[in-house]
Amino acid sequence: MALNYIWMALFAIGVLVGIVKLVFLGDMESLPAMMDSTFKMSTTAFEMTIGLTGTLTLWMGILKIGEDSGLVDRLAHFLSPVLTKLFPDIPKNHPALGAIFMNISANMLGLDNAATPVGLKAMQELQSINPKKDTASNSMIMFLTLNTSGLTIIPVSIMAYRAKYGAADPADVFIPLLLTTMCSSLVGLLVVSLYQRINLFQKSFLIMFGVIAVVVATLFSVIMGMDTEHMQAFCRLLTSILILGAIMLFIYSGWRKKLNVYNSFIEGAKGGFGIAVSLIPYCVAILAAVGVFRASGALDLLQDWLKSGVEYCGINSDWVGAVPVALMKPLNGAGARGMMLECFESFGPDSFVGHLASILQGSTDTTFYILAIYFGSVGIRKYRYSVACGLLADIAGMVAAVFIAYFFFG
Repeated sequence: MALNYIWMALFAIGVLVGIVKLVFLGDMESLPAMMDSTFKMSTTAFEMTIGLTGTLTLWMGILKIGEDSGLVDRLAHFLSPVLTKLFPDIPKNHPALGAIFMNISANMLGLDNAATPVGLKAMQELQSINPKKDTASNSMIMFLTLNTSGLTIIPVSIMAYRAKYGAADPADVFIPLLLTTMCSSLVGLLVVSLYQRINLFQKSFLIMFGVIAVVVATLFSVIMGMDTEHMQAFCRLLTSILILGAIMLFIYSGWRKKLNVYNSFIEGAKGGFGIAVSLIPYCVAILAAVGVFRASGALDLLQDWLKSGVEYCGINSDWVGAVPVALMKPLNGAGARGMMLECFESFGPDSFVGHLASILQGSTDTTFYILAIYFGSVGIRKYRYSVACGLLADIAGMVAAVFIAYFFFG
């Protein structure tokens, strides 16, 4: 229901602002711009969704090889001490556990193209054991909250955009961004655990947190001694090794099991197009509403009011310049990226606003888009408390981003 109200509010506020501008300011272009934006964003949503087809087909096929060879089951068994406690409703060694692990791992490493198909596969597996087919299960909510909180260890794309816009040190947001995403992910995990009464002070969770800390510290020790060019090259190489390594591991597991690997891949890949088509209505709905809200000028008005209010209270308002990124991020990743690039154009990538915009862009994921797409792919209509958990994680990440940006760049 929460997403329903937010979706209607975006349209209603946008149209209301447009009418006010027409009646009181004589702005004849506002309403036509909103209409054009509706059609433009609907087309963008269609093209973006269809554009996923190739990636979905590839990874659905690769994942099918892993299922047929038993590799996914072995992954689930290896991770069962943590995952069975984090997802107590999932039967032990169920394929969903392996898909969830691969999705979270891909997100942590910034492998968006690999994360989405595996995440959709995880939702299909979770739906297969969901007793109420139109209602989000506890496991689905935990999974999507971890997904939307956006924990990222290697922000490759953000560093690349900063380099493109001439930042003196494109990778100087590496540590701030990691700290911010860790805050949002921990808050998301904590909130869902409170809802579902999961005790996080168990031995398996403490070991998991310790392992993550060691991995992050090791990565720091390797990367922080490099200059910017070598750091970016290392990150690109690492992501390439991880993607190609995962593909070869799945193929090898199938060959070792004496499967017909090609046929296995084809069988799994057939579902990629069907999933992509099923996502179109949900993607169009979200992006059309965002387009109206943005084209009406409502987003600009909100930013101006916020800045005036902050300055009236005597608080430093430098961070307000990056607020459009924070407001757009839960709704649409491409829109938030555009806002970040606008901050680079207006203030420069090495300004405080440029740094903060970079951190906000990577602080969380596109909550409403992910909820709409992932739930829509399996026909879930009742989201329960998933929107609240996702938004709390988003807010934690945004607040942390401002304080961390002031600490490092203020």
